[in-house]
Amino acid sequence: MEQTALMLLLCLCSSALSDEVRLAAGRSRCGGRLEKEDLGDWKPVKYWNWNWNITSAAVACRQLHCGSVVSIRRDDDDNVQIVCSDSVRLVQGTNRCSGRLEVKTNQSWSSVCEKDFDLQDAEVVCREIGCGPPSVLQGALYGEPEAPVGSREFLCEGSESALLNCSSRKSSVRNSCSPGQAVGLTCSVPIRLVGETSRCGGRLEMLHQKDWRPVHVWTSYWDKNSTAAVVCAELDCGSAVSARNSEKASKRPVWLISSACLNSGSALRNCLPGDGTIDWSHEFICSDSVRLVQGTNRCSGRLEVKTNQSWSSVCEKDFDLQDAEVVCREIGCGSPSVLQGALYGEAEAPVGSREFLCEGSESALLNCSSRKSSVRNSCSPGQAVGLTCSGPDNIRLVGETSRCAGRLEMKHQEDWRPVEVWGGYWDKSSAAVVCAELDCGSAVSVRKTKEASERPVWSIFTDCLQSGSALRNCLPDNGTSDESLEFICSGLLVEPLIFLSSSTDGVSTARKQGSELLIGSDFSIMCSIRPQYEGGSFQLIFSSSNYTLNHTLPAVNHSALFLFAAAGHAHQGTYRCVSHVYVFSHNFSSMSQPLNLTVSGKL
Repeated sequence: MEQTALMLLLCLCSSALSDEVRLAAGRSRCGGRLEKEDLGDWKPVKYWNWNWNITSAAVACRQLHCGSVVSIRRDDDDNVQIVCSDSVRLVQGTNRCSGRLEVKTNQSWSSVCEKDFDLQDAEVVCREIGCGPPSVLQGALYGEPEAPVGSREFLCEGSESALLNCSSRKSSVRNSCSPGQAVGLTCSVPIRLVGETSRCGGRLEMLHQKDWRPVHVWTSYWDKNSTAAVVCAELDCGSAVSARNSEKASKRPVWLISSACLNSGSALRNCLPGDGTIDWSHEFICSDSVRLVQGTNRCSGRLEVKTNQSWSSVCEKDFDLQDAEVVCREIGCGSPSVLQGALYGEAEAPVGSREFLCEGSESALLNCSSRKSSVRNSCSPGQAVGLTCSGPDNIRLVGETSRCAGRLEMKHQEDWRPVEVWGGYWDKSSAAVVCAELDCGSAVSVRKTKEASERPVWSIFTDCLQSGSALRNCLPDNGTSDESLEFICSGLLVEPLIFLSSSTDGVSTARKQGSELLIGSDFSIMCSIRPQYEGGSFQLIFSSSNYTLNHTLPAVNHSALFLFAAAGHAHQGTYRCVSHVYVFSHNFSSMSQPLNLTVSGKL
């Protein structure tokens, strides 16, 4: 059955099959149950695996010579139901709610001249194709028309259900429309965030079948690094700051969205919603007017700032570390770690001419003082601000003497709780994600331990990790469990220290630039480590251009002293301490920074 549905989807992408599909039992030939001809019989197309979305439906509408997709859903018997607009469509847009307007009359499509179309007409078109109200109306916004330009002026009042229900008259432009005047229309997207003071924060809702409802993702997860970023980008808000599930007092109608649609790369607005009821909703906070783009994660990228509804990059000369601290805080990341021009590519958006003068404590960049830039809107190539903030510190291992071993906990909604895996299991691969995120090396082991009683936990979907998302970006649910996950990572030991002392100049610590001894001096090298585990040993490794030697001594009080007599030129080279310890049924090692030793003088 699934193979049949897949084959149909492939067939719909062919331009020669418009006579093999139809929409039946609808109010017009452009709406109803999708059917496919099979050996002379018309059979409904089933929607078993939720792979249908607006993009798929648009192919069907086009093959049937109908207009834009208005809606797609599956009915109670699992059949695909599609409604296309009869006589209007938007083409060559960036999504189904934008494009150059074309109107169908006498079975042919034609563009509309800008002089014959106004905002009230646009309101009708946006409503007719199931989108939000018009946001941009401009000639040539989506290219020059390939179809002819019509000679009909529309006179909508704004409340009509379809453009062809509006009054009209012969165009005064007499079928003449100058280049650049074919109507380009952008309708607002049928998703929104509500319940906060800003349109860029709140409960996620979607408009479908003229009904605004909360959105719930079916059988999967939200994460801040990818899914939330999609929502913020679709709303033309900035970077994703936070995402959470909010419980409600009772169940209410929601639109159910398949995670497979989002994971396929489809925009949320193009996913097929299904009916459902649930007692919680997804809530997002996006930064209103700053975003990091083309970075490796949500806390890095080239900085862009939104002013007057347009985004522009920032010149490196107009931005300093205090400004960076504000931006990192505003997008919910840690402190800035790297600030450098062209770190994340050249600016595609214009470079602004505004110098920011933050004190560092402001909650948002646009709350900072600013002044006209001294660089006069001129920014040399390679000087657009690239920023890397540290990731949010919201996962940890606790209960052992090392931060790289213990019970896994996550901080969410200001509450630290153990982590429970929902819908799968932990293996070495999953554990490796945790150890890598904590900068603790590779995974040595992971196990479940039983607690005396159930307690609150944060539940995580395993497919969030399997999607490549970092654990710290997965959105957890409330839960209770009497189990904990305990990890041991290879970076269990802290870094040992290495010290040099001699009979002539006392004690000095290792320095990258090296330490110098007089020839003939007695000297010693001490290896030590902060107390974590008893026992173990220290290995002193010496390397020079000629050879490598190593010596090992047992650890006594977490240190070992290596003695040398009469320093000679043969002692010149690099020394390192390696701490070894056997704990948790495994051997662990950690290496110190190098000590570069030179020997000067003559015997």
